Amino acid sequence: MMGWKIFDESVDMIERRHRYFPHLFRWRGQRYQVDAVERCWTVSRRGWKKSVRGHFFQVRAGGGSFELFQDAETGLWQVRRARLEGRRTTARRAAVAWR
Repeated sequence: MMGWKIFDESVDMIERRHRYFPHLFRWRGQRYQVDAVERCWTVSRRGWKKSVRGHFFQVRAGGGSFELFQDAETGLWQVRRARLEGRRTTARRAAVAWR
């Protein structure tokens, strides 16, 4: 399994469970259905330049793990970090096929 990679990119939250937990989202043109919510936590911090208030969700979906963030003020969602499984494996298989 690969390590976490930081993205901080917007996602389109298509569906939530119980009007709170992520269930189906679109990122980089691909739809991901959440298989499991592994962790969730809320942050509320005041910084020098801006305040951060929102909800984090660590989820398993579509062959990877994602850390999603919902901004409490705007309602917008982001993929903060992701651990994408199988990408390195796919690259290795393709390289072997070319031999």
